[in-house]
Amino acid sequence: MGKKSRVKTQKSGTGATAVVSPKEMMNLISELLQKCSSAAPSAGKEWEEYVQIRALVEKIRKKQKGVSVVFEGSREDYFPELMSWAAECGASCDGFEISSFADEGYGLKATRDIKAEELFLWIPRKMLMTVESAKNSVLGPLYSQDRILQAMGNVTLALHLLCERANPASPWLPYIKTLPSDYDTPLYFEEEEVHHLLATQAIQDVLSQYKNTARQYAYFYKVIHTHPNASKLPLKDAFTFDDYRWAVSSVMTRQNQIPTEDGSRVTLALIPLWDMCNHTNGLITTGYNLEDDRCECVALQDYKENEQIYIFYGTRSNAEFVIHNGFFFEDNAHDRVKIKLGVSKSERLYAMKAEVLARAGIPASSIFALHCSEPPISAQLLAFLRVFCMTEEELKDYLVGDHAINKIFTLGNTEFPVSWENEIKLWTFLETRATLLLKTYKTTSEEDRSILQKPDLSLHSRVAVKLRLAEKEILERAVSSGRNKRLHFQKQLEEGSPLPLYEESDIALLENADAKLPIILRKLDEEDEHAAEAEAHNALLESAQTPPPPLPLLLNGQSKEEVNGNLEEEEEEDGGKRLQATAKGKEEASSQREEPSSQRTEDASKDKGE
Repeated sequence: MGKKSRVKTQKSGTGATAVVSPKEMMNLISELLQKCSSAAPSAGKEWEEYVQIRALVEKIRKKQKGVSVVFEGSREDYFPELMSWAAECGASCDGFEISSFADEGYGLKATRDIKAEELFLWIPRKMLMTVESAKNSVLGPLYSQDRILQAMGNVTLALHLLCERANPASPWLPYIKTLPSDYDTPLYFEEEEVHHLLATQAIQDVLSQYKNTARQYAYFYKVIHTHPNASKLPLKDAFTFDDYRWAVSSVMTRQNQIPTEDGSRVTLALIPLWDMCNHTNGLITTGYNLEDDRCECVALQDYKENEQIYIFYGTRSNAEFVIHNGFFFEDNAHDRVKIKLGVSKSERLYAMKAEVLARAGIPASSIFALHCSEPPISAQLLAFLRVFCMTEEELKDYLVGDHAINKIFTLGNTEFPVSWENEIKLWTFLETRATLLLKTYKTTSEEDRSILQKPDLSLHSRVAVKLRLAEKEILERAVSSGRNKRLHFQKQLEEGSPLPLYEESDIALLENADAKLPIILRKLDEEDEHAAEAEAHNALLESAQTPPPPLPLLLNGQSKEEVNGNLEEEEEEDGGKRLQATAKGKEEASSQREEPSSQRTEDASKDKGE
């Protein structure tokens, strides 16, 4: 998962000194911090603020040119050292090697046949860079005093990474030297490349990501140069914006959650060697073995000698892949457009609708998704829309009618419509809603396809346009599906077709079928958890001046706004790569499963043509 180093870098620990006085630089940093800490811009002014912040950052970058701690050569020069270090630490090094895979960049290649579910890779804790190892490092004194570091593990890891990179005696140098010299996250996009994302669901997160990174950098620049507990950090003479952007992207694309040594809680970690694996569709095959205190990975499928070994990063949308991993995955079976829908409190039937939804375990306002697959809506969204479109009589039937309690279980079941009229209304609503959302884009799908044919389109622009087009294609499928369903149910109504009758015995079927409403309750809990995490992240962003943690496990959901009326639309962050951790041994944790989360970049497209 990575690309070749394309930049001639200076020797570690050396660098030209920029011609700028400390006072001048501190004034620029203070200006940047003030700009990034000001009140959120009014609606429609976010882009203008981004341009202003970016101009300040570029001014600082220009004055800092040549001041970073870097390494000679390219990252592939250090792969043998990484493998030797891994072997010395007790990691598995047989059966695979690091290799280049054209458009996908670096990854792991099988050097022998590997069977599906075969344990082929394990990484002991001593190799991992974690929040705990940061506390025990030169960063420890500052960590003990700084509330932002204590609150944001990803920020701690970023500074830990920079401190170890600047330390010639760091035990993690064999790993750090093999990290990409730069990334394809939006933090590295040019202004005109980011412009392609305007009107997409990703744009708010992209702008916030840049603002929060700039704010963090300015804050820690001042801390490093003024805080007594930062006096021994090896960053005082070499802490540039480019350094921090690199560290943030390294952590954002690679961080995972693993259990602490006693298994009592989770901590963030970077997992060397394993994070070279690229993504494909499949299932989670990585876990954490507490008994042996190591990260373990089994093969996702059979691999022949010389084939690339993949892992599954999790059910992430392409917006999440682009924002947090820096790539667009063409064959993404889990791509989706997030929407937030809610019943208006001013509506006359609000109380009744809210009560029916509550009995189904669904809030009156919640985050849902339109999927790239057919049907485009999930069981929980079907249930919500049915209640949203109910008449007063239909609401009464589900509240106090015969078998009212049991009928709640049919709301997410396609086999039991509330009425033909209700089905017509909900599919008409979906068709109309998706059509309106399509009109918010500045270009059509056809125009995007034409843009993608241009040979001189930059890599980042191509990724942005692909993402924009993917969102539209999901909405277009929703429009088509809504139209077809509407016409189908209109025909049922016109022909006087009888509604399928709910039988008391059907409840057993409903409880055991994946697509039925009982599943809604579980899935919606996940959505609510994602939304709650998003709110927590946003609150922390404002108070701690830091960007949202790059999707730690089970903390899913960076919300995003959009078009509304009665309804608002949001996109949320997923939980990154979901990695089940096997907690073998360790007393009560002996048969328990922990789940580390991971997001790593498939610097895939980075190598193309370079």
